[in-house]
Amino acid sequence: MMADCESIEEVAVIGNTDITPAESENNAINTMVERGTALLRKMDINVAEAEKRTGKNTVNMQETYTVYLIETRPAEAVPEGGVPATPDFLWRRYSEFELLRTYLLVTYPCIIIPPLPEKRAEFVWHKLSADNLDPDFVERRRVGLENFLFRVASHPVLSTDDIFLVFLTEEKGWREAVLDTGFQDKVDSRLKSLSAMFRVKNPDKRFTAVKQYSDELNAVISQLLRVRVKVADRLYGVYKVHGNYGKVFSEWSAIEKEMGDGLQSAGHHMDTYAASIDDILEEEEHYADHLKEYLFYTDAVRSVCRKHELVQYDLETAAHELASKKVQKEELATGTVRVFSLKGMTSKLFGQESQEQRENKVAALEQSIQESEEMLKEKNTESQEFLRTAWEDIERFKDQRDRDLREALISYAIMQISMCKKGIQVWSNAKECFNKM
Repeated sequence: MMADCESIEEVAVIGNTDITPAESENNAINTMVERGTALLRKMDINVAEAEKRTGKNTVNMQETYTVYLIETRPAEAVPEGGVPATPDFLWRRYSEFELLRTYLLVTYPCIIIPPLPEKRAEFVWHKLSADNLDPDFVERRRVGLENFLFRVASHPVLSTDDIFLVFLTEEKGWREAVLDTGFQDKVDSRLKSLSAMFRVKNPDKRFTAVKQYSDELNAVISQLLRVRVKVADRLYGVYKVHGNYGKVFSEWSAIEKEMGDGLQSAGHHMDTYAASIDDILEEEEHYADHLKEYLFYTDAVRSVCRKHELVQYDLETAAHELASKKVQKEELATGTVRVFSLKGMTSKLFGQESQEQRENKVAALEQSIQESEEMLKEKNTESQEFLRTAWEDIERFKDQRDRDLREALISYAIMQISMCKKGIQVWSNAKECFNKM
């Protein structure tokens, strides 16, 4: 029995075999990337504008909602003297973007699906509106939806999906097309996924580390966004205080004849400085949206890890069932029962089964064992394929994350330096006004 238990663990661990990327594998990944970016070379994709509309919802009640204009056009260069191709355009609601992403999540379980921008504003500086119909919020969401389409269109696998292409090019019938795929029937039950988390005996250490990293990244970005809101409040207060200086200098200039011009000019500089904070914090909100994207990406990464746990759980279950059936076959063949069981107790009370009955049961078990071996082989292949594909996509995501966050943080630092230089310039101008008095 101990040997059988060891064989269960040995077979169930097959899916956790370390995969070392060779040169040929890297070439394959590069080929996939080329294939994915081919869509962007053929087609320009833009979410050009947003529009507020009013209509009736499913319960026949009036509602106000926002639709987004998706424009696509051929990306090939226009021949000399030729006319640029007319773009195709269609309108989509945010809920349709949600449906597309849900379809991608279910259809590609081992891929990190790009997140959508937030449906309702979170971690918002209190001077900005959290209303999902506010023009500034709608504009930032428009940018986020365009970025989502760009992420999908540049992915080596997702960009080739037929439903995604239909989403971009056909306004009518798209919802029916995605529902006809039957993707909803493939959705794993939450209860099964939850039980897998607690019952997997041999979790892959790499996925465990990735999941832990995602949890830590989520906590760090959440804290960073909260701190940023507090800093924005204090910065806003500091800038607006300069507006009070401007008001005082202007009123003072009416009293002082000789210093009047200098005070008036200094007050003007203070007013300009105080008014600039609104544009500064609005620009900062776009950098906050970059961080929010990766906050939502952590959920996408954890989703892949949970799906791997489910695949590993199915593999271990198949291995355990096969081992149990082999034990039953051995017990029937030898007529001995290794552990206490109801079957063994019944045999002692009512006598052993006949030789013919045992042979029939052994034959049935042999057939069942053969089916279980095929099932285990299938589950093992599925696990290895999931590991290979998921880890390739995780490596691709790491490169993307490093590039994006580095670029965003450098741009944010440059913006802060520029803001500080403008502040220094304002005070230098005010100082000159004071010196001329």
